[in-house]
Amino acid sequence: MFLAIKEMKHSKTRFAMIGTIIMLIAWLVFILSGLGNGLSTLAAATMKNIDGDLFIYEEGSEGTMMKTKVSGAIAEDIEGKYGVKEAAKFGQSTIIIQNEATSNTKEKHDVAFIGVDPGKFIEPKVVEGKQLDPNDPFGVLIDESLQKKGYEIGDTIVVTSSDIKLNIVGFTTGETFNHLPTVFVDVATWQSYAFAAPGSNNGLEDPVTMIALQGTSMEADQITKDYDLIETFTKSEAVMGMPGYKEESATIYMMLAFLFAISAVIIAVFFYVFILQKTQQFGVMKAIGASNRFIKNSIVTQVFVFSLVSIIAGIGLTYLTALVFPEDMPFNLDFNMVLIYGVVLLIVSVLGSVISARQVTKIDPLTAIGRVE
Repeated sequence: MFLAIKEMKHSKTRFAMIGTIIMLIAWLVFILSGLGNGLSTLAAATMKNIDGDLFIYEEGSEGTMMKTKVSGAIAEDIEGKYGVKEAAKFGQSTIIIQNEATSNTKEKHDVAFIGVDPGKFIEPKVVEGKQLDPNDPFGVLIDESLQKKGYEIGDTIVVTSSDIKLNIVGFTTGETFNHLPTVFVDVATWQSYAFAAPGSNNGLEDPVTMIALQGTSMEADQITKDYDLIETFTKSEAVMGMPGYKEESATIYMMLAFLFAISAVIIAVFFYVFILQKTQQFGVMKAIGASNRFIKNSIVTQVFVFSLVSIIAGIGLTYLTALVFPEDMPFNLDFNMVLIYGVVLLIVSVLGSVISARQVTKIDPLTAIGRVE
């Protein structure tokens, strides 16, 4: 450790250059992962935020929100059975809204129209205002991103192509569905919009998009068996069934996988050339009695220390960069993700030094000392 740090202090410029390369690679990895995570969050934040353990969808829907329609009567009937603690109905549509206070501007916004059971676990928490009131069927919660577009508590929302008018009672945060800000309303009000056309409910009693369940050790197979034309999915399966979510995630992870592979090659080549340049020094060390193990430990320790410092610097640079991003840019840098990717980069760096160290220790000291660089 002493020898490794001593050399780093002596050759500041050389180590700074390599450290800068590693820092920029880490910065690129974290920026891309943050952008990718931001896109995924926009696609399925509302679904991810539901504190449910099991989800009931229509049979054959393959866990896709756009293909399902089930009877909400199941929610009332299933509570207290099969290990289900609580069941909550969920309805989803896409609508166009307009703020009545600014309707003369003709500014309209696409939103996800979500019907929920007020007071149940499926209702999001507000950051401003109040929760939904079962006695106020036209009160709505909206994502705070709409606040930046002129919507305020107390405003009246006009649903275009409909005579429905909604009153804003509170704001939520981080609630987006299929890349759209979310508007939450009592499920009965949602049904009056979604199934306004005669026969659109397909003969279902109290139709909803799906039903979320909370409980421990729930009997998913028995639920599917006892109720017709339904199937159950775990939360992770339901999230993956969001429109485009799986494809977006696969693309992002493939990009990151290639980035890690390319980074590994670049870092390994850098360390290989860098360490081989010091062959003569290692030859002298071996000639005066330094063991191969000592030399390996010195190389690995050196690479570990300045790679760690460089990756931490890359994390800091990423957070600084995020400060200048536009507010509407989908960027979400999760700390656990940063930690995992940082560890992966550190492992890649150390492995590159181990490979190079193995080559150095095979060199004959007399040959190394006599080498002309």
